[in-house]
Amino acid sequence: MTEKTRVFKYYDLLASIFIVVLVISNLVGQKICAFGPFRVSGAQLLFPITYIFGDIFTEVYGYGGSRRIIWIGFLANALMAGLGNLIVALPAAPEWKNQEAFAIVFHQVPRLVLASLIAYWCGEFANSFVMAKMKILTSGRHLWTRTVGSTVVGQAVDTFVLMIIAFGGSLNASLIANLIVSGYLGKVLYEVLATPFTYAIVNGLKRAEGLDPFDYGTHFNPFITKM
Repeated sequence: MTEKTRVFKYYDLLASIFIVVLVISNLVGQKICAFGPFRVSGAQLLFPITYIFGDIFTEVYGYGGSRRIIWIGFLANALMAGLGNLIVALPAAPEWKNQEAFAIVFHQVPRLVLASLIAYWCGEFANSFVMAKMKILTSGRHLWTRTVGSTVVGQAVDTFVLMIIAFGGSLNASLIANLIVSGYLGKVLYEVLATPFTYAIVNGLKRAEGLDPFDYGTHFNPFITKM
């Protein structure tokens, strides 16, 4: 009780934005968007943003800070899915004609949430682990190698697991393969293009928070949430 708790200036704000984007991505994930020959789910347009946030959390607040927010996001997704399906199950007013459309959206959400939980659990922890280890190997230099390198690994895991669980059995194999390849390439490109913004945000946060942690001796057990 006598130990002084470190108060971060922007962690809570960033965490809130991260959770909102994560929850919305599961609501819009059912839509398949067409860009020429490529097919991308609605979630794949938003999920790269969460990976950028994951890089920021790991770089500025350490692996523990990233690990904690991942679990909070998972709980928020589960709550959204549970409440959404509860509202669907309640009797609709006779004069309200949108029950079927409402049910289509929210009855798919639990599967997408399960897919995102498993995929993001695997992918984001792989992303954070690679990011933290590469920071040590590069002695904190060359941030772009860490953001891109961790994304190459994390998004490969995330995209494959997400597409198989979310759409396996409901879409044909060729379309799922298209989604995996298109989504993966798009996410990596997204990260590369966002590198200047990531640099600016990370450097600004490090100055504002007075932090630049290195995860020497860190226990990378994903079930530990201590920062």
